[in-house]
Amino acid sequence: MTHAPRTPTSAAAPRRGTPDDAAEISRLRSAYVLSDPLDGEWVRRTRDHLAGRLGPSGDARAYVIDAATGGLAACAVGFIHPVLPAPRYPLGLAARIHVVATEPAYRRRGFARAAVSALLEHLAADGVTLFELHASTEATPLYEELGFVSEPALMRMTRLAPKSVGGER
Repeated sequence: MTHAPRTPTSAAAPRRGTPDDAAEISRLRSAYVLSDPLDGEWVRRTRDHLAGRLGPSGDARAYVIDAATGGLAACAVGFIHPVLPAPRYPLGLAARIHVVATEPAYRRRGFARAAVSALLEHLAADGVTLFELHASTEATPLYEELGFVSEPALMRMTRLAPKSVGGER
C-alpha cells in the first residue's frame, strides 16, 4: 500500500528563526540530535554562539515551528560557508544543514519537512547551490525526497587539541 506524502498541517507553518530562538534550538539539538546530550554549561555556550550567528550579519539561517504549548516543536538550521566558485557553485556558496530536530510529541506531522524545505528555499535565495548534511538512517528517506543523494566519498574526522599538563600545551 502506498501512502500519500505527508503534508504539514496549518499549525506547522515555519517561520524564520531569530537570535531569540537560539536557546530552544540548542535544547532541541542537545536532546534529539547529539548522541550524548550536553550539560547545562554547553547548552548555554551553544545558545550564545548560535544567537550571534543568527543575527543580521551572521552565517546561520534557521526555520522553526512553534509548539502550541510554548517553545519550539521543530527546527532546521544551516550554516553558509564559502567554497571555490565553479559552474555548479557560481557564487562560491555552500551550506551545511547542521540541526534538524522535532519534539517527539510533534513527529510524523511533516514539521521537519516543512522546516527543512523553508530553510532550503531561503538558502537557495541567498545564492547557495551546494547543500550538505549528515543524515540518520531514519531521516534519510526525507532528505532523499528533498533531492539529497548519498556521497560515499564523504569522510569525517574530529581532532581535538591535546589536553595540557599543568596548564602548558
